[in-house]
Amino acid sequence: MIPTQGKKKWMQLPRDVVVGPDVIYDLKDVCNDLKLNEGAFIVTGHNTKRIAGDVVHDILNDCGYDPSIASSKEASMTEVNKIVELATEANSRYLIGVGSGKSIDVAKLAATKLDLPFISVPTAASHDGIVSSRASIHDKGKKASIEVNAPMAVVADTSIIAKAPYRLLAAGCGDIISNYTAVLDWEMAHRLRNEPFSEYAATLSRMTAQILMDSPEDIKPELESSVRIVVKALVSSGVAMSIAGSSRPASGSEHMFSHALDRVAPNSALHGEQCGVGTIMMMYLHGGDWKKIKECLEIIGAPTTASELGIEDRYILEALLVAHEIRPERYTILGTGLTPEAAEKVARLTKVIS
Repeated sequence: MIPTQGKKKWMQLPRDVVVGPDVIYDLKDVCNDLKLNEGAFIVTGHNTKRIAGDVVHDILNDCGYDPSIASSKEASMTEVNKIVELATEANSRYLIGVGSGKSIDVAKLAATKLDLPFISVPTAASHDGIVSSRASIHDKGKKASIEVNAPMAVVADTSIIAKAPYRLLAAGCGDIISNYTAVLDWEMAHRLRNEPFSEYAATLSRMTAQILMDSPEDIKPELESSVRIVVKALVSSGVAMSIAGSSRPASGSEHMFSHALDRVAPNSALHGEQCGVGTIMMMYLHGGDWKKIKECLEIIGAPTTASELGIEDRYILEALLVAHEIRPERYTILGTGLTPEAAEKVARLTKVIS
């Protein structure tokens, strides 16, 4: 959403969202619907190129669209600038991100820099970046969440996503469930700091998390119907952010904890996994039903402890102490920071650390 004069708002929402088995073969129809034919530039990863990138290239090539393709090895500003340069040399008219997250973030930011349309083709459902107007990019040793244009279309082939490691799907569930504490933080900031608040975006975000909380047993490995549930929920989270004009509906103190953990821990876990663990602790601080959050994540098979994340207890505590510094302008339950005693209390009472 781009603010304009007065109270007017400009919301960017995907025009086409196609979810289901084998929908990757509908990509040509999606491009035609968007009046995007020749001039495609495909950004993919080294592994996802084989899984889906080459398929996308062949589909468009068979149509005579003469697409270009490049592999991105990491979600960094260096890679973004490389893609911008290559897409410019190819006289590209639009970009397609094909991957589990990193390639999509690189393509999203590159497309925004080039002021070109972007299509998202996820190969995993590990976080809401597949549809959101944010890109998580490493720059100068730090990870930053950068505002970008939302995808014009999302083509999520559940047959492909179901073959991805189940850990990625479970991480996506952690990212979705974290909407609970994100909305609680947002409501608190609205009450205490008079921050703009969208009841519609907040309701959509909460409803998205509730879908998983009501039936966590429906999320199982290699099950196409499970993938469909998670993908649709991730799309809804992305739409909620577009409506709000910020990441507030899906990113609060639990995300700040995750980003802090990325900085302090030598080997961090997946973003959605860390957000799920963060949600348990932040829900405790909010005085909510953190045990229900923990139980839901356990049923799904997502980590709920430091040991399951593969991270030492001391880094959990360190991240809790510095999490409020990640986005100091964003008011959350963390306030101006936890004391060491409070950090240890929340981590031990929720059994995140032993």
